[in-house]
Amino acid sequence: MKIKGKWAFLYYAVDKEGHTIDFLLSPQRDRGAAAAFLHKAIRTQGLPEKITIDKRGANTAAITRYNRTHKVGIVIRQCKYLNNIIEQDHRAVKRKVRPMLGFKSFWAARCTIAGIEVMYAIRKGQRETTGAVSQTPAEQFYALAA
Repeated sequence: MKIKGKWAFLYYAVDKEGHTIDFLLSPQRDRGAAAAFLHKAIRTQGLPEKITIDKRGANTAAITRYNRTHKVGIVIRQCKYLNNIIEQDHRAVKRKVRPMLGFKSFWAARCTIAGIEVMYAIRKGQRETTGAVSQTPAEQFYALAA
């Protein structure tokens, strides 16, 4: 996606059930950005056993470095068919953002994408409801504002 005419990259992670784990909008697509996303996802969701990624070298380098510095053994899988879960989930965000023709600021892009992600998390039933009574997606959305 474009912000002020320059490309920005959306790092995106989902689990094997298709639930969104985390996302990060970054102006660069390098090892530093991949490492920042990896740290953010591990901090919020815990340490994974395996990570399926595309053939991007920055992702591989970030995971390898994390394994070496933290002395853990995250298994890296590079399989385009297993990576398809991420691409299919990411498609919903792309469908909403593409007609916007870009953003004027990085902050606006990050906030808009976060809102889109919240709506899709509610739609997928990923957001936890409080109480014994189940809520409709609209009720869950209104509860966020309350």
